[in-house]
Amino acid sequence: MSGNDIGLWFRSIPDITRYWFAGSIIFPLAGRFGILNYFDMILDYAFISRFQIWRPFTCLLYYPITPATGFHYLIMLYFLYSYSSRLESGLFAGKPADYLFLVIFNWLALIVVCLFLGFPLLFDPMVMSILYIWCQLNRDNIVSFWFGTQFKAMYLPWVLLAFNLIIRGGGFSELLGILVGHLYFFLMFKYPQDFGGRTLIGTPSFFYNFLPNHRGVMSGFGSAPPTRQPAARADQQGGAHRWGQGNVLGGQ
Repeated sequence: MSGNDIGLWFRSIPDITRYWFAGSIIFPLAGRFGILNYFDMILDYAFISRFQIWRPFTCLLYYPITPATGFHYLIMLYFLYSYSSRLESGLFAGKPADYLFLVIFNWLALIVVCLFLGFPLLFDPMVMSILYIWCQLNRDNIVSFWFGTQFKAMYLPWVLLAFNLIIRGGGFSELLGILVGHLYFFLMFKYPQDFGGRTLIGTPSFFYNFLPNHRGVMSGFGSAPPTRQPAARADQQGGAHRWGQGNVLGGQ
């Protein structure tokens, strides 16, 4: 019976999050038990010079599980499941191609930055980038942290950064994730809506050939960030917003 419950729960995870979540369990365990070599899964220039094209994928999914890192890995795995599911079933409900583009955009941006900085693993910053985007889209939602502390979602990424800086002496991977998440959020939402600029990034049309939109999908509460453009600009455009109505979000 418990096996059936786990299977039902796993199949209830939105598709893209489900594959990402499963891969983030399979590859760390494979490395932990010696099935795969750690040095063959990290991001390295060998993927260019030696054409080891799997490295950009494995470095996203792999995380070294040790007694010192196991708890952190479980926390980040929970964040992956929780916040990626909320985004995919919230703002991106019924739009799998758009969510896949978000994931690929953040992934490619992190590959460029991490190659330049010599940072070998993308698991932490990638999860943090997704968490950051959800927190910005639900910035006024109240979230809970350790010891019952509560605060607005907009502060959660920074709390996690400070927490890891103090407890683990880290924080660099969290900062990378915040920066990449903010890059997507700015280009997709802030620049077109608050500054009246044209949309600088968008889902390639061929994505929809493989992952067409689903109609009639109900999503949670919340909405895309409202515009802050002056009212006069809207009047000049006949009172119509150029960006359209945002979809609703999955909440806390």
